[in-house]
Amino acid sequence: MNLQHLFAATGDRTVRYALSGAGGGFARTLLAQTPHVPGLEPAALCDHDVDRLHAMLLELGYAHDALRICADAPAVRRAAADGRTVLVRSGDLLAECGWDILVEATGDPASGYATARRALTDGRHVAMVSKEVDSVAGLHLAELARAHDVVYTTADGDQPANLIGLVTWARLLGLDVVAVGKSSEYDLVLDSAAGTVTQLDTCVPAPGLADLLTLGDDPRATLAARAEAVAALPTGATADYCEMAVVANGTGFRPDTERLHYPVARVAELADVYALRADGGVLHRPGAVDVFTALRLPDEASFAGGVFVVVRTGDPVTWETLRGKGHVVSRDGRYAAVYLPYHLMGVETPVTLLSAVLHHRPSGGTDPRGHAVLAGRARRTLTAGTVLDMGGHHHDVTGVQAVLLAAEDAPDDVAPLYLAAHRTLAADVPAGELLTLGHLADPDPDLLHAWHSGRTARPATASATAPADGTPVNGS
Repeated sequence: MNLQHLFAATGDRTVRYALSGAGGGFARTLLAQTPHVPGLEPAALCDHDVDRLHAMLLELGYAHDALRICADAPAVRRAAADGRTVLVRSGDLLAECGWDILVEATGDPASGYATARRALTDGRHVAMVSKEVDSVAGLHLAELARAHDVVYTTADGDQPANLIGLVTWARLLGLDVVAVGKSSEYDLVLDSAAGTVTQLDTCVPAPGLADLLTLGDDPRATLAARAEAVAALPTGATADYCEMAVVANGTGFRPDTERLHYPVARVAELADVYALRADGGVLHRPGAVDVFTALRLPDEASFAGGVFVVVRTGDPVTWETLRGKGHVVSRDGRYAAVYLPYHLMGVETPVTLLSAVLHHRPSGGTDPRGHAVLAGRARRTLTAGTVLDMGGHHHDVTGVQAVLLAAEDAPDDVAPLYLAAHRTLAADVPAGELLTLGHLADPDPDLLHAWHSGRTARPATASATAPADGTPVNGS
């Protein structure tokens, strides 16, 4: 999409959006940016705490008389007729007024799916921010969008859309992509003098890490030593696995190992780290999706949850020229990393909203397929009757370790992780075992239907890159 043409295309047309989960962090960034984008406005906002939402909008500079809290359908219709932005507690009320596209940002698998399904079947576009919904029902929602001639898309500013867009760009150029991925949410910041490493607000001793700032002659050994040095810090957020499931289905890239590699790596090392094992890197095969943890010094810029692709270089002269211009090329010259060191959340999402409504175009890929499954293994023995609560910043499922399985490695009865959220176990799950559909006493019937329907309608196609050898995709 030519952004200049997109900006010019708004003309006198105003794109109006509905937003579910409007009181959340992502939603705030979109609502803060919207007044600065010509031709874009919020029509209907949904959040369980509408009073808090109303206060946030006033803080952002929205006029008090432009907003109206509504408790029922007639009130919504009246407010919309008066030109007000409607604030509601129930997603069911969103359909009672006019708008072009839904931004689904609740993070709630069941209610988010219901709201998105209603929008699509009503002939309205959907920008999906709730990766929890997408990981279970995204394929079915994409099929519904096709049937109703509307757009179902990831949202610019969220890492899945940014990475899918970067992969699309790389493929358009004919680059030979071997790995794609993102950084974890928070960098590891090393204070060499103090011998400590800090991740967000947690600081732990890491006395040996300062001696591991270069990969050395054995990169995999160095990566293992770094991992041991920071073992006191958490690795592998459920949200990362979920986002990579969305990317895998949108691109055809697959996990190289079900727990992902999560190397502790400096940005300048990405091309060496994500080389094939025969070339000293971590990959068993090309065509991988993965996450790394960025290691940096206090005065170095953050990767900021950005996204990357690693490619085979081809012509050495071209890439040595690019190395001289500061691009990340592996020490042997065989691989290069291209990256976007940012994701700006809802600040970028207007691009998606305008593109979908004005040009009927999604962000990034257009044909998601069932290439991977976000699943879960029991961290400990879970007994029948246990309720698998979902909560926390990363929407973890209690007692369950998220894993990402390539479609060909997933059992037919595997339970997608967020189908299990808030559900009760019908049977014991021994420690280390995958959750299956048979383990769930009360899966949400609509989500279960969407899961089966989507994978039937949109099965996996050939892998993004043919395996270099016979190594299983989930080999260690």
